Amino acid sequence: MHNDSSDPEKSFGELPRAALTRRGFIQSAVATIGGLAAPLGGAEAATPARPSGAAQAAATVPVLLRINGREHRLNLEPRVTLLDALREVVGLTGAKKGCDRGQCGACTVLVEGRRINSCLTLAIMHEGQEVTTIEGLGQEGALHPLQAAFIERDAFQCGYCTPGQICSAAGLLNEAAANAASAVTKDVRQIPIALDAQEIRERMSGNLCRCGAYPNIVAAVQDAAGVKL
Repeated sequence: MHNDSSDPEKSFGELPRAALTRRGFIQSAVATIGGLAAPLGGAEAATPARPSGAAQAAATVPVLLRINGREHRLNLEPRVTLLDALREVVGLTGAKKGCDRGQCGACTVLVEGRRINSCLTLAIMHEGQEVTTIEGLGQEGALHPLQAAFIERDAFQCGYCTPGQICSAAGLLNEAAANAASAVTKDVRQIPIALDAQEIRERMSGNLCRCGAYPNIVAAVQDAAGVKL
């Protein structure tokens, strides 16, 4: 059979002419692409339904936190961390969000006298417990001995990690007062535990200072350790 190659709309022998026209091909391609772009189930199915007011209210739970000697009755989502509750809900911004993974120590606070990384714990886990932040360590007009020692020793530069450093040091002093040994304690039978530089460095190793003020931090903690708290 003769194939008239001079006609751009004819090719491949007996195939229907309309099926292989340039115009028909383009129209089919556009229709196909448009079908792929359309959301499954139509435009309405692509828009997620917003929860009702009752559903939103049910997503929160009442939580009582005792922070720096005051009671705070909050309504929080169960997934809210203690750090976010302190900063975003209560308005205490002393505890800092650094790595948000428990690696830098900038968010350290005290819970029942023990230091924790507040970014790694949920607020609802501390219902009714006493939480102490950097804002609650010192009294108005009277600095905590650690705060005074950090100023005296110039134990900070940018200051971003300082609230966590001081809260961690306060927990350290509580641990030493309870004769809790560390990984470098030479003699666990020795009471009270001597807070030498090695002990302090080990116990403060979870708090990072990007400015490198570590020698002055150790000196400040040593100074505060000699003060009756």
